[in-house]
Amino acid sequence: MKNIYVGNLSFSATEDMLRSLFEKYGAVERANVVTDRDTGQPRGFGFVEMTNDAEALKAIAALNGADLEGRTLNVNEARPKTDRPSGGRGGYGRNRW
Repeated sequence: MKNIYVGNLSFSATEDMLRSLFEKYGAVERANVVTDRDTGQPRGFGFVEMTNDAEALKAIAALNGADLEGRTLNVNEARPKTDRPSGGRGGYGRNRW
């Protein structure tokens, strides 16, 4: 299974749009548009999981640089999520109170 990063999405892009775009190249396990935790607004990127690695590579090659709703997509294999240090302070390194 390949996890694919899709960047430079328009803010009106939906998970259904992503799914249908990638299903042209193979089976899609999951499509996710990342939203802001506080506002719920889309953040302009998402992830697609494809079950077949060869189909995923074909989709990446075909869709990287493609146009979706007037935006040029940035599509590549997602990097593994790294643990971020918590720091325990929040914000921009300042105490809030």
